[in-house]
Amino acid sequence: MDKKFLTPGEIAKATINAGIKKANLSTKSCIILGILAGFFIGLGGLANIIISQTIGGIDVGLAKFLGAMVFPVGLMLVVVCGAELFTGNNLMTLAVMDKKIHLGEMFRNWGIVWCANLIGSLLLVLLVYYSNTLNGEAIAKAIAVAEVKATMPLLDAFLKGILCNIVVVLAVWFATAAQDVISKIFACWFPIMLFVLCGFEHSVANMFFIPMGMILGGDVSVSNLIISIITVTLGNIAGGALVIPAMYYNCYIKEEDTKIVTNISK
Repeated sequence: MDKKFLTPGEIAKATINAGIKKANLSTKSCIILGILAGFFIGLGGLANIIISQTIGGIDVGLAKFLGAMVFPVGLMLVVVCGAELFTGNNLMTLAVMDKKIHLGEMFRNWGIVWCANLIGSLLLVLLVYYSNTLNGEAIAKAIAVAEVKATMPLLDAFLKGILCNIVVVLAVWFATAAQDVISKIFACWFPIMLFVLCGFEHSVANMFFIPMGMILGGDVSVSNLIISIITVTLGNIAGGALVIPAMYYNCYIKEEDTKIVTNISK
């Protein structure tokens, strides 16, 4: 019978192999796939704004939940269709810890992909704005979201960034375990729905949310935008590149290597 999912140890090895492949991606591929990822995550954010505003006047809690339900389509598109997402690529530290890639290779990928994610997000902002996709109360909602995110206290933004990417890389980890499309979709949906519902901060999502509100007339300065996104990015790195990879490396890679060396020495 075909195996339906990978064990945690197998996921760790698959994640290391994925990190090696990402480190060796050409600059052109990093840029194109990074732009796609920014666009995909932005689409999830757009749906979140529209659906939460549609229901918001009836029940705030229900609106928040429905917005959280549709946002995960962004990561589904990234995982199933193929794209390079900065926050997911934070898991490349696992390959660095295992000495399969160098820090310079990882930082090259992160830098290119982060910038490409921003480009993809801004492209979507322009398309949404000039196509008049948002109107009426949805515009007010987009502006409100941008203003809240851009003026959030820096410590709050940093800590919510940590919490967010702990959940996001776990979603990627979860999806890596899945061996069919439906399973990957569910693996993406539950964790991402959770982080949106909890109000955590995702740097790439904010690359869409904040500029979208700004272009619609929100009271947000460019400095607010830059400081907010950088703060959340640092939080995302702490949660997704340090916390989860370090724990899983020590449990599933380092411990296994230690057992192998011990057995050989015997």
